[in-house]
Amino acid sequence: MIIVIYYYVRFIISIINDHAEWVTLNTALLFLGIQIGISTLQDTTKTQNKFSRKIWEHPKKGKITLLLMSFMVVFFLIMGIVGYFKSTENIHKEISFGLIVLGIGLIGMLKSAIEMFENHRQDKNN
Repeated sequence: MIIVIYYYVRFIISIINDHAEWVTLNTALLFLGIQIGISTLQDTTKTQNKFSRKIWEHPKKGKITLLLMSFMVVFFLIMGIVGYFKSTENIHKEISFGLIVLGIGLIGMLKSAIEMFENHRQDKNN
């Protein structure tokens, strides 16, 4: 995550200095997708904090969260795929590829979230 923050800060600084380094944004998206994918290897039978426990134990909050996460996955994948095939410039293709990797990482996170919801639901576990 430190690598992702480094590249995001570097990208923001390059925008402030009026010479946007779009390659750093692509690198940040790639590392973020990989990091999210790796973080899904966690134990889904345990929650990290009280906030996530409140979401996953409540059936309605859990369903809304899963729905929002699903929309995020679809959004990043569609934006990445459309951008990759429609763009003519190489940097746009690279950023689109970063969005695709981020979407794939979010698919893993969505799978873990579904498992956590099933493991912690109060209406099914009682």
